[in-house]
Amino acid sequence: MSNYIFNRIQEIQAQNGFSGTVLVKEEKETLAEISCGYANRSEKIKNSSFTRFGIASGCKLFTAIAICQLVENGKLSFDTKLQDCLDFSFPNFDTSISIHHLLTHTSGIPDYFDEELMDDFEELWIKNPMYRIRTLEDFLPLFQYNSMKLKVSERFHYNNAGYILLVLIVEKASNLNFSDYIHEYIFKKAEMDESGFFEFDCLPPKTALGYIDYTNGSWKKNIYSLPVKGGSDGGAYITVKDIDKFWNALIINQLLGEIYTEKLLTPYVKTNEDGGFYGYGVWIEKNNNSIQKYHIMGYDPGVSFHSAFYSETEHKLVVCSNKSEGAYDIMEEIEKEIL
Repeated sequence: MSNYIFNRIQEIQAQNGFSGTVLVKEEKETLAEISCGYANRSEKIKNSSFTRFGIASGCKLFTAIAICQLVENGKLSFDTKLQDCLDFSFPNFDTSISIHHLLTHTSGIPDYFDEELMDDFEELWIKNPMYRIRTLEDFLPLFQYNSMKLKVSERFHYNNAGYILLVLIVEKASNLNFSDYIHEYIFKKAEMDESGFFEFDCLPPKTALGYIDYTNGSWKKNIYSLPVKGGSDGGAYITVKDIDKFWNALIINQLLGEIYTEKLLTPYVKTNEDGGFYGYGVWIEKNNNSIQKYHIMGYDPGVSFHSAFYSETEHKLVVCSNKSEGAYDIMEEIEKEIL
């Protein structure tokens, strides 16, 4: 299997210039660990298994775990209403919105980047310079006074703003800064020693720069395409080895007790007609009545990320890329062999 994966990744890399790192494991056995491309193109620094990559929306699961931990500790409940959690003004939001609705993208609130309406994430920063977005509260003016997009529970609508609100709830309930909370109660518990929420203008060593490629062969870095510091809806940096540790810690109930791990990984809402569901911060695919995989992913300018735990075979897959595209093609090929 390792030779097959290696050869297919090499073929895909030749076709689309994949830049990043891939890790495939079956329980504790490493089946493939491959890096391609450069973490820093100008300095010709290659990507490796020790390179930190941005994962965009992949970190929504961290936010969901934080909420579940606070519920488990009696500081919140999934039925707690948004209006009872925060002191900020949301004059046009439905008062029945609960934490459960925010976690499952069924709140109906407006999003600051609505993927059903917008294609280019960079559009956000024309009127709101990205260098001013350093805290979670800085996101609020982008959506807090807008009207509801949908009725509460009307349908699944992927929503970044909901996860901004969730982490503001985490901060208030825990009296900790969000990145400090995630570091203490998720990264440290899972022994994710290389992971963190870093600022663009103060990146640590071994961090991949994100690149946006153009059809004419030119490129640019993504430093003017994203907020200075990512938050609860997207923006953590990880290594492939740390995500492997994360799946291990989650599955053995190291981050949450068994009851709340099960609540986190329950398929609450259908996302499509092909067996796709969403739990709390995690995509779930079912095959007939059994769960085939738990999946997290993220896309930003200069970032593409996919990772999954396949519950039937106990495989783990991590694909990190410091380009806008490429991770999904690798994942799709590897899944042909795993599944």
